[in-house]
Amino acid sequence: MDTQVADTLLGSLIDGRYRIRGRVARGGMATVYTATDERLERTVAVKIIHPTQAPEARARMAGFVARFTDEAKTIARLTHPNVVAVYDQGTHGGLPYLVMEYVRGRTLRDVLAERRRLNPDEALAIAEQMLAAIAAAHRAGLVHRDVKPENVLVAEAPTGGAANLVDSVVKVADFGLARAVEASAEEENGNQLMATVAYVAPELVTEGHADPRTDVYSAGIVLFEMLTGRVPYDGDRPVDVAWQHVDRDVPAPSTLVPGLPRTLDDLVGRATRRDPGARPTDAGALLAEVQVARDDLGNPNSHTAVLRPVHDTPVAQPTMVVAEVRPAERPSWARLPDSGQRPHRRRATAPEGGDLAVQLAGLRTRAMGSPRGRMAIVAAAMVLGLVAAVGGWWFGVGRYTVAPQLVSLTRAQAEAQAARGGFTLVYTQPRYDDKVPKDSVLGQNPVSAARIVKGGTITLTLSLGPEKVSVPDVVGKDFELAKAELTDAKLTVAKGPARYDDNLPAGVVLATEPKVGTVLKPGAKVTLVVSKGRAPVSVPNLVGKNINEARAILAQLGLTPVETYKDSDKPKDEVLGQSPADGTGVEKGAQVKLEISKGPAQVIVPRVIDLPCQQAKQVLESQGFPTTIQLNPNGVTRFQNPGENSSVPPGTPVTITCL
Repeated sequence: MDTQVADTLLGSLIDGRYRIRGRVARGGMATVYTATDERLERTVAVKIIHPTQAPEARARMAGFVARFTDEAKTIARLTHPNVVAVYDQGTHGGLPYLVMEYVRGRTLRDVLAERRRLNPDEALAIAEQMLAAIAAAHRAGLVHRDVKPENVLVAEAPTGGAANLVDSVVKVADFGLARAVEASAEEENGNQLMATVAYVAPELVTEGHADPRTDVYSAGIVLFEMLTGRVPYDGDRPVDVAWQHVDRDVPAPSTLVPGLPRTLDDLVGRATRRDPGARPTDAGALLAEVQVARDDLGNPNSHTAVLRPVHDTPVAQPTMVVAEVRPAERPSWARLPDSGQRPHRRRATAPEGGDLAVQLAGLRTRAMGSPRGRMAIVAAAMVLGLVAAVGGWWFGVGRYTVAPQLVSLTRAQAEAQAARGGFTLVYTQPRYDDKVPKDSVLGQNPVSAARIVKGGTITLTLSLGPEKVSVPDVVGKDFELAKAELTDAKLTVAKGPARYDDNLPAGVVLATEPKVGTVLKPGAKVTLVVSKGRAPVSVPNLVGKNINEARAILAQLGLTPVETYKDSDKPKDEVLGQSPADGTGVEKGAQVKLEISKGPAQVIVPRVIDLPCQQAKQVLESQGFPTTIQLNPNGVTRFQNPGENSSVPPGTPVTITCL
């Protein structure tokens, strides 16, 4: 019966204090579990480094643990409302672990998987808190080195608005973890790039060097992904993606999502300059720019001017009352500590002196004082009114139409329909879907029947069809390694019954069910058959032995013969063949199949009675029977032995009696 292999850490007690309750996520360097701190009776998160991330040489394990401990102490001293707090550290089973604050919420990667991309105010709100956490680390002399959506946690808002990302609390995790692992990898294998290639800064690729500007670059890529729903570069191999950061400039987000403000293009461009010296110096500097961008987007007219009307009689200089429009306040629980004063735009001021007011009053008096002037003013007012009406109709209604229904159409059909309506199509990253066929439209923005500018752009998401995975070739690999590879391929692993094998040692995968290369749906079960090593009994060589001798040998070894007989030129009861072959390992009680000779095929003795003696001898010997003559060689054959029509082995001697 197949059995599912469970996580051995579930339910275990670490350091006599942390009871593992469930697995939250498995990443490239570590696995995260929820646990109960039985001493303080609170829920915590426990992150345990994978065995493959620790140095392979056990002699250097102590150095890795010491370095990891130093990094953990540095992180624990980093106290900030947007940083995932570290409570404890230690080792379990020789592997380092961290005990951290348990954040109830989702990763930014989960949010993007659900929403695809965020609107600008949500993206900037998340970036502001993310950068506040990284800025605190930079002030403490710590570089994150692996800023990406998987390490950004979006916690539930105290107001309960799960969908309101602007008011959500953002926390950043894994400060210093990549550096601790990378330092040990350098001792073992030289410099290695311990960063996610989609977000890696150019200097990490070319020089292996990281400073606060490296985190600024990665944060800029995260902001790009939040705004556009994709990372700027992709490729068949990670190294190809990494070198694109070195060789190419990050495109402006508005080239992928038309309509994004120029402010966001400039912000992303500044953060992702290939030259580190052209970027903001650290996360704090980039945070100040994000805050200014939020002010710009939230307050297109930061000040409102109210002028008093001009009267016919000369009056004193008109006054201008300026009222500042304040941005919407964030909840107090989510407000970030200021690192300094934000830059403010200069307020508009009233013009100095009264010359302009006097001139305007004089011009109005002269125009209203003549009939032609009054007619000109009326005509101008009518023209302006007509222009305003037509313009209002055009900008409010006339230039708009409705978006066509493109969902469920094939790509060719959608492009043809869009062309008929004069629309431009752009495509986002395609997604897998079990119901929508491949290359059919899975989603559109704006949705069908929504208002859109005539000749505008419609963004389509195409389906990749049902997600399929092939069973990877794990035959010959250790069970745990094969299990990890299948899990990474989104397949479920079960351990089948083990069996003996003469060639593969115990614990190595012999076969998979279904077979390697079979195409399955994600989550499908794959059963692994594992070797038990060589069987304890070796089959002897029995070919050429008499069956009685072969039986005795097999009985002494505790093996069971299974016999079959066949015609053969070999002597009767001689063993002609065996299965398994000699030297094969089997268990006690196993069957050994034997092929045994029945001897040569029987032949019929011909009748030679009443034939002349010499003629009878000639007939018998011509058919292979040695012949002996008794009494008169020149007489007539009266008797023969064996008798006529007897079945005898070939070459049997025949005696004839002649009289």
